[in-house]
Amino acid sequence: MKPLWALLAMLSLPASAENQLNLTKGVTEVSNRVYDLHMTIFYICCAIGVVVFGLMFISMIRHRKSKNPKPANFHENVKVEIAWTIIPLLILVGMAIPATTTLIAMEDTSDADVTIQVTGSQWKWHYKYFENDVEFFSRLATQQEQIDNKFDKSENYLLEVDRPLVIPTGQKVRFLVTSDDVIHSWWVPDFAVKKDANPGFINETWTKVDEPGIYRGQCAELCGQDHGFMPVVVIAKEPAEYEKWITELEAEQEAAREREQELLAMEMSEDELMDLGEKVYNSTCASCHQPTGQGVDGVFPALAGSGVSVDPNAKAKHIDIVVNGVTGTAMQAFGQQLSMRELAAVITYERNAWGNDTGDLIQAADINEVMNQ
Repeated sequence: MKPLWALLAMLSLPASAENQLNLTKGVTEVSNRVYDLHMTIFYICCAIGVVVFGLMFISMIRHRKSKNPKPANFHENVKVEIAWTIIPLLILVGMAIPATTTLIAMEDTSDADVTIQVTGSQWKWHYKYFENDVEFFSRLATQQEQIDNKFDKSENYLLEVDRPLVIPTGQKVRFLVTSDDVIHSWWVPDFAVKKDANPGFINETWTKVDEPGIYRGQCAELCGQDHGFMPVVVIAKEPAEYEKWITELEAEQEAAREREQELLAMEMSEDELMDLGEKVYNSTCASCHQPTGQGVDGVFPALAGSGVSVDPNAKAKHIDIVVNGVTGTAMQAFGQQLSMRELAAVITYERNAWGNDTGDLIQAADINEVMNQ
């Protein structure tokens, strides 16, 4: 049999978490306050448990039938009743004061240096920086082969993304959390931040990280079939390094928008559209509509041989569905997630793959027309 210390060591977590049986201590002032409050209440509860169960066992032993065959006959004791009312009240008040101050600190989003909008959608996160003209989607980066057990699992299996959120150290960062479809929950244990993302509402939270590093979390609200594939990765950089990163990304995205406008006067060939469209479809659409376009009965409509994909008069409607989504369904709006070039390519692919063969070639100008209606 393994010794107790060996069993406890097996429970240890990598990174900052101490073990799987307790809270993560965290890397922020608020997370440390939450951890200290948790431990204080825990020790108080342990002390109460020892006292209560101790008195129970003492009473059971001292007043057992074999020792006291004739039970005592007495009525209530006012002093004892007052004592067991006042003492728990004082304990609860003593616990409530630090709990209240901690909760107030957790909800105080005033005087933020950076504001970021966090939008959950099935099944990715969208980040928008208010102080800069920067926004991007953050998706799971774990290889499908690892999920299918064809490759060995990586160290950060299911907790790695293609575009992590980047924040500056030593500055207060406010998060405006919302959703564009169902309820999600943005959770980073190291920050003691867990805030629901509700469609139609904006919830606020904040953090201030003092040390550079990579911090991981995930969606903590059951949000659909790929709920387990919706990680959060935050990189905290020194202010100077952060400013360099945000400036370069802002310039890069501005250049991308300018290239998008240049595309409006250009036309891609059928081969270019189909080749790019297949790649976009497999990475973005295939998880719902299936690689063969057959969909899932009663959940995701088939694109092969049916619906707007084969209707020669529904080209504009097809574009509108992909760009703006369908309210009340799982069909998301991809107008902000994909470039006009990618949108044109994937719609062209859907209208000509799997034997649909409509012959329709969608161009960036067609996408732009729908977007500006």
